[in-house]
Amino acid sequence: MGKAFLQQLRNEFRGYNGHKLSQDLMAGLTVAAVALPLALAFGVSAGATAACGLVTAIVAGLVISALTGGYYQISGPTGAMAAILGSLIGTYGMQGMFAATFLAGIMLLIAAVLHLGNLTAFVPAPVITGFTSGIAVIIAMGQIDNFFGTYSEGGSALAKLASYGTLGFRPDLATTAVALFVTVLMVAFPKKWNAVVPASLIGIILATAATMLLGLDIATVGEIPQTLLLPDRLSPRAVDWSAVPALLAPAFSIAVLNMLESLLCGASAGRATGVRLNNDQELFAQGVGNLVLPLFGGIPATAALARTSVAVRSGAQTRLTGVFHAVGLLIMMFALAPVIRNVPLAALAGVLMVTAWRMNEWHAIRYMFSHRFKGAIAKFAVTMVCTIMFDLTVAIVVGVGLGLILMVARLSKLQINYERVDMSRLKNDDPVLNARYSNAMVAYITGPLLFANISVLEELPDRVAGCDTLLLSMRGVPTVDVSAAQTLQAILESFRERGVDVAICGLPTASMTMLRRAGIVELMGEQAFYWSVERALLDPRPRPENAQTVQRV
Repeated sequence: MGKAFLQQLRNEFRGYNGHKLSQDLMAGLTVAAVALPLALAFGVSAGATAACGLVTAIVAGLVISALTGGYYQISGPTGAMAAILGSLIGTYGMQGMFAATFLAGIMLLIAAVLHLGNLTAFVPAPVITGFTSGIAVIIAMGQIDNFFGTYSEGGSALAKLASYGTLGFRPDLATTAVALFVTVLMVAFPKKWNAVVPASLIGIILATAATMLLGLDIATVGEIPQTLLLPDRLSPRAVDWSAVPALLAPAFSIAVLNMLESLLCGASAGRATGVRLNNDQELFAQGVGNLVLPLFGGIPATAALARTSVAVRSGAQTRLTGVFHAVGLLIMMFALAPVIRNVPLAALAGVLMVTAWRMNEWHAIRYMFSHRFKGAIAKFAVTMVCTIMFDLTVAIVVGVGLGLILMVARLSKLQINYERVDMSRLKNDDPVLNARYSNAMVAYITGPLLFANISVLEELPDRVAGCDTLLLSMRGVPTVDVSAAQTLQAILESFRERGVDVAICGLPTASMTMLRRAGIVELMGEQAFYWSVERALLDPRPRPENAQTVQRV
């Protein structure tokens, strides 16, 4: 991995000059403008603070960008990650979250060493779409209080939503107006203008200005420490070490989400730039970054598609774009701290509501439903519900498990078509062959022979009753498992006892190997196997010694 990374750096900076440096600088500052409101918003939505989100974006930008597996990757706090942190912080506190982040960093490093970067390919697309939509719902529900100026209680988004039944739901007019203003502005903002100045930044600036000028009594971000070392950060003395085993599950969820977000983001950006992401190096970078972040007081970080796409569109040339974006945020933190502290939480809630809506992969959802892909819809819906009601780990396990069950059910379908032999179709005028196969049948078997479809195979003797010769066309049988092999052997033995001559035709190599291991080739003899049905019908095979005279039905 080290040699590959060094080669990657050499390729990346080959021919680097002042022009490319200026491109990286401008792209980095552009990404910083997009990242600032998102960092503040995701810090709040995670159940931490806006300062925590800002520090996360800066440290992740410096550390992860320097080690990333793709120069275009921009890491920081994300909505998906923030969504799973609320319940974690509510249960274990900030120190518990820091410890879980540190453990997730270790898991990511292990994943990098074990070359597990390609495992994301085994997660079906509808499952990813489902938990993305589930996370979007969690983000939206988690911002109801900030959006409307209400109060709720509970350790999860669902619990907070349910608490309105007892606590009441009384929106604050000023808070709601600010949130709606930012929401409408982001939705109505022209796309061509958004490419120059992000609508979220404009909305937050205007909302902050209005709040200060009108003296609105609404909740704001609060004090922004002018330091990267936040007062509340990972402290070995403050960690409840007895709770560490219980943190393994949420840490695993953080690591899995990081893998999915980072690698999928890299795959998308890699297609756009023509430079493939080094998956293992990316996991290493994410692991190091998430080990370091708790030491500064940050929340878990991952590659972010929104910021990465801005970097690509802005002409990023090297990983210095991510570093410059972090430096830009650092300057903003020191220079604009007095202003940032007055940013209304309602404005950030408006940003997050729009972000949650846009997180949904609407094109994929419309495609599934418009084409009525029942299996995909089931995986999408189940994963989304599990994400909302339980957590990411459960959702992924259930979604992938359902996907495997549906795949096995689909792939295990076995079809057998039966046909009487008609020698005239071969344009054969040999009376010996015509007589030999006058009462023969062909069974065309298509699909794998597995334990799940043995019942279809067991119908074979009844379906060919009355014939004296049976040709099994098995060209469409890619595999045979042990249960099916045993069943097939029993059927062939019953045919032998009845005096029915059986030949197997067109068997693929893998299936032939299985029949040989199962003893079926030895049972029937090599002479009973042919490349094709046509080849078998041109061979005047001797009838079995115990063959009975059978009248053609």
